[in-house]
Order: sequence, then structure tokens, then C-alpha cells
Amino acid sequence: IVNASSLPMSIIIVGVGGADFDNMEELDGDVVRLSSNGRYAVRDIVQFVPFRDFQKGDRDSHMARLKLAREVLAEVPGQVLSYMKANNITPQPCKVNNALLLPDLD
Repeated sequence: IVNASSLPMSIIIVGVGGADFDNMEELDGDVVRLSSNGRYAVRDIVQFVPFRDFQKGDRDSHMARLKLAREVLAEVPGQVLSYMKANNITPQPCKVNNALLLPDLD
């Protein structure tokens, strides 16, 4: 993961079951930057979400899946932008349905 952190990729991990996911939380790198053999990840590319968090208290399985999808994908836009900034890539405006959309670089 440390080596891959300089590549244009994201890693999404969904924890299924009742296991202890402390190691997965560490890979997520939200609190402490991931490191290996004295090297630190260039950027956070891992998003870990335990599926059981979306099964609790939500009896509507469709709504639970939607909430899971939103949480799983929440960090991807920031990960894409962090890659682009680190590599001096300027996003180009795109047209959708003939409307000009400008990317938010903040």
C-alpha cells in the first residue's frame, strides 16, 4: 500500500462479519499515516468500512446499502484530487448536458 500510494488508485475494503477489524482501521490511514520499513505513504489511498455498522438499527436493507455505498465512496474524490495535486495535474472543465462544470480544487 505504501508503494501504491504514489499511483492513481484507491483501495476500498469492506469488512464483513464480526471479526476484529483493528488492523484494517490502521490500513485506512485516517488517523496515522501508513508506513512500512521506514517509508511513509505519499497519500491516503485506503478507505475501510465495516459492513456491520450499516446493519445496526436500519431495518431497511436498501437504505443500509445506500448508506454503505455513500460511506465507501466518500473519500475517493479527495484521493483523486490529492493524486492530481501531487502530480501537478490540472483538471480540465467538462461539459455535462451542455452545462459547463468547473472542478472544486479546495
